[in-house]
Amino acid sequence: MEYVGYVIGSLVGIILGFAVGFFVKSFLEKKSLEQGSKNAAGILNDAQKEAARIIEDARLKAKDELLKNQELLQEEIKKEKDELKQLEKRLTKREDSLDTKDELLNKKESQLRTFEERLVDQESRTKQRESEVVAMEALEKAKLHEVARMTQEEARDEILRRTARTLESEIQTLYERATLQARERAEEEAKKNVAVAIGRLAVEYTTEHVVSSVELPTDEMKGRIIGREGRNIRAFENATGVDVIVDDTPGVVVLSGFEAVRREIAVRSMSKLVADGRIHPARIEEVVIKTREEMEKVIEETGKQVALELDVRNLKPREIMLLGRLKFRTSYGQNILDHSREVGFLSGMIASEIGLDEALARRCGLLHDIGKAVDHEEEGTHPQIGAEVVKRCNEPPEVVIAVEQHHSTTPVESLYATVVQIADAISASRPGARRETLEKYVKRLERLETIAKSYPEVQTSFAIQAGRELRVIARSEKVDDADAARICRQIATQIENELTYPGEVRVTMIREVRITEYAR
Repeated sequence: MEYVGYVIGSLVGIILGFAVGFFVKSFLEKKSLEQGSKNAAGILNDAQKEAARIIEDARLKAKDELLKNQELLQEEIKKEKDELKQLEKRLTKREDSLDTKDELLNKKESQLRTFEERLVDQESRTKQRESEVVAMEALEKAKLHEVARMTQEEARDEILRRTARTLESEIQTLYERATLQARERAEEEAKKNVAVAIGRLAVEYTTEHVVSSVELPTDEMKGRIIGREGRNIRAFENATGVDVIVDDTPGVVVLSGFEAVRREIAVRSMSKLVADGRIHPARIEEVVIKTREEMEKVIEETGKQVALELDVRNLKPREIMLLGRLKFRTSYGQNILDHSREVGFLSGMIASEIGLDEALARRCGLLHDIGKAVDHEEEGTHPQIGAEVVKRCNEPPEVVIAVEQHHSTTPVESLYATVVQIADAISASRPGARRETLEKYVKRLERLETIAKSYPEVQTSFAIQAGRELRVIARSEKVDDADAARICRQIATQIENELTYPGEVRVTMIREVRITEYAR
């Protein structure tokens, strides 16, 4: 019994152990499931937060991409608009060209119709001329019968008269042919002579004016130059001392100023601003200051270069700067620096021929017009100002006297001053050095017309094309074509003998008959 009880107890213990283990295992599995649920919920929450963050980042990136695409699209649209504007301009120009061609075609058609009418008229005249020739042949035959009854002297006189009329026409034809050939040969010779002259004297002379122009890439740049309420243009004018003129001229802005150095600084500054595109008062002032410094270096280098060319040594810095400024001054269209260089060379040549110091003479000639670099800033004539400048720079007395007296009409105190006077006159008066004054120009035109009107066969005359052509109106009732050619040749010959002028003067004789009738 005890054994059975033990077995039963053991079975009961085992069953209880299994039951307890089952309940423990179930409890532990339930706890594990609850913990897994909590962890899954946390992971799901973290995943949702991460997904929301990724979605927000994606949305921001998409927004940035959209903005960038919009900017690119706007740039492409602007570029397309610009291209369309350019295309529209080209189309407008092409339409204008087509209109011009249409007008030319209409004119040519009109000319062709006129030419056809002239041909018809010429044909009728030719037929009339043939009938006149037939009549003249009959008349000649009748005259031959009369000649047969003439004496020897009468026949000789008649033959001489007819020969004279025939020879006069042939002589006029030969003269015109010879004149044409002579003009062709003269033109060839003139081209050769001009080429030789250019080769011998390859010196560039430029005429400076009081205005300069700066090209703009587009007309929109004018608004940027003016600025809001004109602040940019006022800042530029205040910084440079030059007036800025912005008008309707396409692609150009004009800078006006009497002082050439300031105007050159303004031109260079404006070109830099236009190229850079940044135009505002602070930038304008910065660019003008920088350009003024560059201009000072250019002036200094120019002065050093001309002194080196003439081998003039030991010049003071102020003299070098003033010589460089002469590059931007002109007198009667002649550049003062080029003129001073020429006077220096000529003075040295003359001095070497008469036994003077060649180097000192070149120094006097180079510095003789140095006063023109500052004559607009100080009172007095440029010889007086120049003499004061070289005196302050401790130049030799010969240089001071030559500078002061190179325009003097009184006896000079130094041979070097005389040499400089001669060289100055040679450089200024040689052909092509300076423009003709207005007074001489008007007198030459009046003299041309007076020469033509002195002939009784001339009704009136007009000097045109700045005196390069003389139009002469002949009295048709007093002269025929042969006389008109002879008088025209005489007028041209008289002009050659009495006047001095550059190039050539073309004399055109006009003879016409005007007949007026009134239909009442």
